[in-house]
Amino acid sequence: MTAATLALDVRGLWKIFGPSGRNGANAIVGTPLAQLPPAELRRQTGCLVAVRDISFSVGRNEVFVVMGLSGSGKSTLVRCLTRLVEPTAGTVLLDGEDMGAADARRLRELRRHRFAMVFQNFGLLPHRRVIDNVAYGLEVRGTGRDERHARAREVLDLVGLTGHEDSYPDQLSGGMQQRVGLGRALAVDPEVLFFDEPFSALDPLIRRDMQNEVIRLHREVGKTMVFITHDLHEALRLGDRILIMRDGEMVQLGRPDEVVGAPADDYVRDFVADVPRSHVLTLSWVMRPAASDDPLDGPELPPDMIVRDAARLVLSASAPVRVVRHGELLGVVDSEAILRVIVAEDAGPAADEAVPSQRSSVLGR
Repeated sequence: MTAATLALDVRGLWKIFGPSGRNGANAIVGTPLAQLPPAELRRQTGCLVAVRDISFSVGRNEVFVVMGLSGSGKSTLVRCLTRLVEPTAGTVLLDGEDMGAADARRLRELRRHRFAMVFQNFGLLPHRRVIDNVAYGLEVRGTGRDERHARAREVLDLVGLTGHEDSYPDQLSGGMQQRVGLGRALAVDPEVLFFDEPFSALDPLIRRDMQNEVIRLHREVGKTMVFITHDLHEALRLGDRILIMRDGEMVQLGRPDEVVGAPADDYVRDFVADVPRSHVLTLSWVMRPAASDDPLDGPELPPDMIVRDAARLVLSASAPVRVVRHGELLGVVDSEAILRVIVAEDAGPAADEAVPSQRSSVLGR
């Protein structure tokens, strides 16, 4: 990514909880103490490393998901990005601006105009109507009542709450309340939306509806989104890229197909063991080089097409499907390749490991 395409750039971010000073949190970064296992570091210093030397970039209009189990540091990370928690060390650039250098006044301006957060706890004002909850950020900015209500009605329509303007939060279901929270974040037209496990408290069906809502809104409004979750399936559904954390560290960063197709270690491999590979892997993972005797008059598909979506066409084609990008033939996919993925899913992880990936031979990886 170039600087012009970056919404967020994070470099060497640390958050250490514990006493500060010469022997405390501020003295750990850059010393041998920083390399100690978490339990030993806590024994020696009384400090806990919640975020350990994490670096990544988020492109404009990207949905960037941070995933990990409870205690992995993901929520602390997003709070460091917005300075709800002060990082111990590192740099966070929002559209090139150093968040760490912002004084209290500038930080308030950034929160009012440049980014917004959606939390698991809806945080709605119970004594205010839905329209006033959605317009609250604009009210804080000093926007006039008529203007902020007009904007709030636009957003309520966008999040599917038209007709509920005069309702109060306790008159709404959990899913509808979260839509209000989402509308409140969108109303200020932020550059970046931060989501901290916003759907964790919702019932499974409502949660899926809200995931669909995020996908739809991203398609319609095109915001940069940083989404925190402990749910792998949610991460795979929403993320353009996924950062997986464990014990405050980054374990893997990649596209959903990279996380499922090439897990970085056993920790990630266990995470993705039950994921249907045909729902995530793209044709680039199952294609092979075209052989000299392959008929090349078959259908043409892009390399980033999901295997499941391509299966019907590949299985019904009389010749291998050509995988083409920008007019260049990258490889071919035949019925055997599709069936290998499907059979591996049905047989479980052991069979999947017994089926070697063809991607490395085609892409040199």
